[in-house]
Amino acid sequence: MTSEPHIAVIGAGAFGGWTALYLLRGGARVTLLDAWGPGNSRASSGGETRIIRGAYGPDQPYSKLAARALDLWKQHQAQLKRKFFFPIGVLWMAEADDTFERGSLPFLKDAGIPFEQLDVKELTRRWPQIDFENVKWGIYEPQSGYLLARASAQAVVDQFIAEGGEYRQATVAAQDLESGQWKALPLSDASTIVADRYVFACGPWLGKLFPQTVGPHFISTRQEVFFFGTPAGDPRYNEDNVPVWGDHSDHFMYGIPGNQGRGFKVADDTRGPEFDPTSGQRLVSEDGLAEVRRYLAYRFPGMKDAPLLETRVCQYENTTDQNFIVDRHPGNQNLWIVGGGSGHGFKHGPALGEMVAKLVLREETADRLYQLARFEHKPRLSS
Repeated sequence: MTSEPHIAVIGAGAFGGWTALYLLRGGARVTLLDAWGPGNSRASSGGETRIIRGAYGPDQPYSKLAARALDLWKQHQAQLKRKFFFPIGVLWMAEADDTFERGSLPFLKDAGIPFEQLDVKELTRRWPQIDFENVKWGIYEPQSGYLLARASAQAVVDQFIAEGGEYRQATVAAQDLESGQWKALPLSDASTIVADRYVFACGPWLGKLFPQTVGPHFISTRQEVFFFGTPAGDPRYNEDNVPVWGDHSDHFMYGIPGNQGRGFKVADDTRGPEFDPTSGQRLVSEDGLAEVRRYLAYRFPGMKDAPLLETRVCQYENTTDQNFIVDRHPGNQNLWIVGGGSGHGFKHGPALGEMVAKLVLREETADRLYQLARFEHKPRLSS
């Protein structure tokens, strides 16, 4: 291996783009590939906004990872002189089953993420436009908020190119990546790439590219997002007066107000049916719209009958345990698989990219929580 290894990163979303940037900064020569471009509408890093928050329930590493990611988002926002992070706060509403919220408290504290515990009286005083029926208490993260998704994914790749990285828009055309016998990576433009190491960060396509290694532990699900218009002349539902919110009621709902006038974003986090990210039709369902309207009238009464401005169908690439995959392929130690964002990965992009770049450059191994061996009944033998 030379002092400047050539590393090919496949996928220019939140995981791949940041990984490529940190690999480049770590001294590698990096080629970054994407089929339709960073932040495209089929990617899991497409769309306008994502939540960045610290609450994650009990027994997890993600609160600390989110804290590191937030620091890096702020650093890059200053470096690139572009605003991606909007610290409007994040509110968690806890009902009778408050396992998630209660379990989050020590992890928020340990990660150094500011938060407040609020009773219903205080919740109602601060946000009278929200109906807190059935809510017992809440967590408010005043320094959390939301991120611009598509715009930041594109900006990361722009910065990668500006710092000397090579970006190519092309699709991987390999038929059998699992074999480990291939010496070059064929692309859709009939060219090939030969690298010292390969990082596949292809989001919802990982299960198809690696049907034996990833496929059994991975599914892409269809998720619907809705944007509603706030009442004219009524500022109660804009981002100056309502934080990002998550509501663990009978099922988990979340939303982001405002964002450049795009409307009041509402989504159901319940995992939808399996979805093909390449060919799937991205039309919302009437049932989905009706359910979101019912919820909106219940929790935000002033938004009852609000006009629907925009809709989006995206996908989560879920692992069976909702944890990320960061590991070498068992049949090819020069091939890394990075993915399984599971609906919560975007915010972690810079921290995950930083971590993956160190692992790949130093030829180290990720925490077992992220390893493929966790899906097996017995640990895989080390190489």
